[in-house]
Amino acid sequence: MRRQRWFEIHDQPWFPAFLRDLVTEALEAIWNQNHTYRPIAARLREAVQRSGADCIVDLCSGGGGPWLGLYDEVADGRELQVCLTDFYPNARMLLRAMGKNAEVTARTEPVDARQVPAELDGFRTIFSSFHHFDPEAARAMLADAFERREGIAVFEGATRGAWTMLALTALPILAFRAALVTRPFRLDRFFWNCVVPVVPAVLWIDGLLSCLRSYSIADMRELTAGLSAADYEWQIGDEDGGRVPVRYLIGAPVGLGSTGPNLT
Repeated sequence: MRRQRWFEIHDQPWFPAFLRDLVTEALEAIWNQNHTYRPIAARLREAVQRSGADCIVDLCSGGGGPWLGLYDEVADGRELQVCLTDFYPNARMLLRAMGKNAEVTARTEPVDARQVPAELDGFRTIFSSFHHFDPEAARAMLADAFERREGIAVFEGATRGAWTMLALTALPILAFRAALVTRPFRLDRFFWNCVVPVVPAVLWIDGLLSCLRSYSIADMRELTAGLSAADYEWQIGDEDGGRVPVRYLIGAPVGLGSTGPNLT
């Protein structure tokens, strides 16, 4: 496995919690304003429907992630519950997300994606966070979903591709814009993005480190090696259609009418 063990600034215990919250808020705003994950909506909808799940457990949600922007396309008129969770929950943003969609709930206490509580049943999603976990933890997360026959979908906008890493140079500008147009306007957001641009700097540095830490398609195939059964399938690949390709790793129980394993 060629993936490198780098670190990211906003993951560190010494990084101030209020700045971490501003970073995750900025990420959520950038994802939703630029529709980063829209290209995978149809693929995710198909996987959720095929699994028969009516509840989503979103792991590593940060400030809410892209679910508010994806919900209508993924639910497709069905009643679909979404529970947002994180190890460092941004309670203010998670509660705000709940207020925008009655089908979205959130846990404001920490949830470790490596040890999902037994009571949190449902199709698991992880956006832009899988690279934070080392190979042992990443495989354990996939193995837990496989053994419990829960669906799991990993989506990563950060890859080691040259175009993606070049596109990251726009992150500071996108952070400035998000700070100015996101409502309600907040002075702390404006100050740490536009006056003292700590948040844009962290986003840019961590974005580059995210790409360097990302799992390749070959890495993902290695992580799922041995996790095979007649009633479970994996899909691994890149989805184009947006400003940058989105890498996906999807595991789901095989229902009636499924075509069987698909590793492309």
